[in-house]
Amino acid sequence: MCPRNHHVMCSKRFCLDKCVTMSSVLLTVFCAAFFVFAVSFSYPLHASCSIEWTFAMNCSAVHQAIKAQITKWTNDDKDCKRSDGSVWEKCLYTLKSESDRELKATHMTPLKKYVDDLTFTFSQSGTCNVEGYSTSETWYAVLDYGTNYCNLHNLITGSGLDKDSGYTEKTSDSICTQYSSHNCSRY
Repeated sequence: MCPRNHHVMCSKRFCLDKCVTMSSVLLTVFCAAFFVFAVSFSYPLHASCSIEWTFAMNCSAVHQAIKAQITKWTNDDKDCKRSDGSVWEKCLYTLKSESDRELKATHMTPLKKYVDDLTFTFSQSGTCNVEGYSTSETWYAVLDYGTNYCNLHNLITGSGLDKDSGYTEKTSDSICTQYSSHNCSRY
């Protein structure tokens, strides 16, 4: 109850309390809807992709092939255009760091200039096992049309490593955003 002559002040406080309550309700509804969306579609909560590959060849050869492909596709925007004027994604890769067991790179999308971080981790145990991970630097990215998958997969196929006799690839929608709807001829 407001004291006499303080109705204006109480009215403003009532409005502020309502606004705070309404904002809290909306945030809760948004979070619940996002959770239901994420669970029902079985995608990671952030646009990203994890892939496991196996190769019959030595890891140093696989490491060199991926590094060479990153270097080959380290170029400028003009190399992102096809002869018909359409744009492709096999460009704008940048090697960031490397060690015997790891390669780190980025890929920038040619149209929107979004940047994704890529990591390749190598382990040799008879065969060469490689874990690839790509994630969007854009904090609010949820869906990506399979772009993070294609960031990694294009390097493997571009380098010809998918032709190795022991080549296998393992991923799924639950660890790779929109994997089942990817289009690596576009992304």
